[in-house]
Amino acid sequence: MPVAPPPAPEFGSPVDMTPVPEVLAFLAARRSTSAVTLTEPAPSAGELGILLRLATRVPDHGKLAPWRFVILDGEAKAEFSAQLEALALGRGDQTAAAKLAKLKVPPLAVAVISAPRAAAIPEWEQRLSAGAVCATLLYAALAMGYGANWITDWYAYDADAGAILGLRDGEKVAGFLLMGTPREPPLERERPELDPLVSRWRSAG
Repeated sequence: MPVAPPPAPEFGSPVDMTPVPEVLAFLAARRSTSAVTLTEPAPSAGELGILLRLATRVPDHGKLAPWRFVILDGEAKAEFSAQLEALALGRGDQTAAAKLAKLKVPPLAVAVISAPRAAAIPEWEQRLSAGAVCATLLYAALAMGYGANWITDWYAYDADAGAILGLRDGEKVAGFLLMGTPREPPLERERPELDPLVSRWRSAG
């Protein structure tokens, strides 16, 4: 059974910074789960509350909380998917309609909405914070013992789809986090070689 984390530290209290090898081991083997393999059970309402609380403990320059969550489950998720399907088919786009399987199959989806605030903090940094929320929510769901996948696809970028979701001015979908219990374990995929990706800065002078 999933294990709940300890309570969050109180404001202003010292935070324990001792090494946590278990987290390194988790990250070393972390693997997203195929969305179309996810089935019931999904995180309960209480577990989802824990996951969302953990997801908000991300770097957030200016403490702006420039993101929000839209929960999609049960009949509401089915209706949301149906409206997206009608949108795609109304355009004669069978391919876009077929891509909705990743959204339809999992029992729970959380849309993470990037919602920049008017502030001195650059919008780019606020958008990056929303991406950090997506990654942390993904990791937290996996660490809780569920399968999870972070997707975008066409309905994250389409203006009409955004209107169906209820996006406000200036908002964008950072990702749909799909959660449930995998019918089969994910297989390890190819990972990038580090050498071509890493360099050390040298002064040109």
